[in-house]
Amino acid sequence: MTRTEESTTATGRGHLPGDGHMWVMVLGDLVIFGGYFVIFMIYRAMNPDEFLRAQQHLAINIGVLNTVILLSSSWFVARAVLATRAARYETAIRLVRAGGALGVAFMVVKSYEWFVKIRAGHTNSEMFFSFYYVITGVHLIHVLIGLIVLGVLVRELRTRRRPSLVESGAVYWHMVDLLWVVIFGLLYVMR
Repeated sequence: MTRTEESTTATGRGHLPGDGHMWVMVLGDLVIFGGYFVIFMIYRAMNPDEFLRAQQHLAINIGVLNTVILLSSSWFVARAVLATRAARYETAIRLVRAGGALGVAFMVVKSYEWFVKIRAGHTNSEMFFSFYYVITGVHLIHVLIGLIVLGVLVRELRTRRRPSLVESGAVYWHMVDLLWVVIFGLLYVMR
């Protein structure tokens, strides 16, 4: 190992957080969602008036709230990674739990939004809402999986057997957050 490699390893720079397999899974998920996004954009380009009319029924304030919730959740999970690296496991557990609580809050808000939309008659019979339910539904499944991952992280932090797992879990959680930011932009903001 050269002197440069040693200093890079010692400072943590150049280190890809998490397990390589997690990155492969994350990249695979991003490609799949990218496909959804491209198909959405094609249909939106073919039916701009219909999509714009349907999009008017989304409450941007709810989308903003969910964005703030997930960004805050990711901040807590990122802080948990730092606490774990400093061997402050109890702090890391509290931070992961805070991130998870916000993930649950996201699911509650999104479920409420779905309930309101379905009750108002915005079902998958409208093309925009077909995309809306599929994209946000698949994302919601990823949030649920992420919550399970965060639960596993709490267990691992308690036993202190594999603290490196925290980085992999954080990578997954940040992917869920990144996907939401793109979804929010596509569904709620872009006109």
